[in-house]
Amino acid sequence: MTGDSPAAGPLPAAADAAAAAAAAAAAAKNVLVVISPHVGGRSGGAGLATLFPKEARVTVVESADEDPAALREAHVVLTGLAPVTARHLASAPELELIQCASHGFDYVDLEAARARNIPVCTIGSSGAEKQNVAEQTFALMLALAKQLIPAHTALVDADWALPRLQRSITELSGKTLGVIGLGHIGREVARRAVAFDMTVLYAGPRSVGPETEARLGGARHVGLDELLRASDYVTLHTPLNDTTRHLLDARRLALLRPSAFVVNTARGALIDQDALADALESGALAGAGIDVFDPEPPTPALRLLKAPNVVLSPHVAGVTRETLVRIALAAVQNVTGFLAGEPPRDVVS
Repeated sequence: MTGDSPAAGPLPAAADAAAAAAAAAAAAKNVLVVISPHVGGRSGGAGLATLFPKEARVTVVESADEDPAALREAHVVLTGLAPVTARHLASAPELELIQCASHGFDYVDLEAARARNIPVCTIGSSGAEKQNVAEQTFALMLALAKQLIPAHTALVDADWALPRLQRSITELSGKTLGVIGLGHIGREVARRAVAFDMTVLYAGPRSVGPETEARLGGARHVGLDELLRASDYVTLHTPLNDTTRHLLDARRLALLRPSAFVVNTARGALIDQDALADALESGALAGAGIDVFDPEPPTPALRLLKAPNVVLSPHVAGVTRETLVRIALAAVQNVTGFLAGEPPRDVVS
């Protein structure tokens, strides 16, 4: 209508001005990027910092203790597997947001953040890590099934090990995969299991519903103990918290068949590592594929490093070149959106 035309012109300009003001407000904030040395440290953090607006005041450290002044002035802490403790929070009076550059958040003191009403976010809904974690899970499963590590080692030592290894080489097809935690990553693993003609069981606080189960080849929701008794392979994809720490302890590991394999690409402390070493050393378990440890990096005293029938990798399941780009973009976008007045995504506390 012609009567509305005089007001139509200024609206886009006003919207642009508001957006510019919001961007300026976000840029004026102090961001402390804390990337643990064992997942990239200062060099990884420097690359991530380039994704922020050039006006943003970004400080990159490898520990929240490294620069007390930057911590004290920080409006946002973006952390990549670096601890953010109650003491750090007490030293950051300006803090408004904690952003984890991962699906996990066990390295942040959620209770202390909650007491300050500071949201803690992950990148969960971005799915940034799910592709490679699922691929790494199957890499470990296949390495165990096909005995790739002992086969390689034997050939390097001029040992034609076929007669010895063929008794323990198996197939994934026809086997049962037990998925502990059917979230974004667990579903990617289950989807791949269907392609390998595996039967999928899953354990978790609730069913994902018949439609999702049908898409995952008829996946079935069962209790954890039942899953352990029935599975040929068990893979963990659940967050680490007080209720899941040592979820697989000596009692639960004893429920597994001697022919079963355990794969962990989630968090090391989900499994009692000594109990797992006991099971492997005694022959009560066929093997394990482990990408995560407690602590990280593992100490030389960790028995799993010398246990039989293990395939180990140094927390590489979420760090391909492609994955790192997706993680960085998801984390920075959530931070800049929050500082511009948008609701934060993937709030876990």
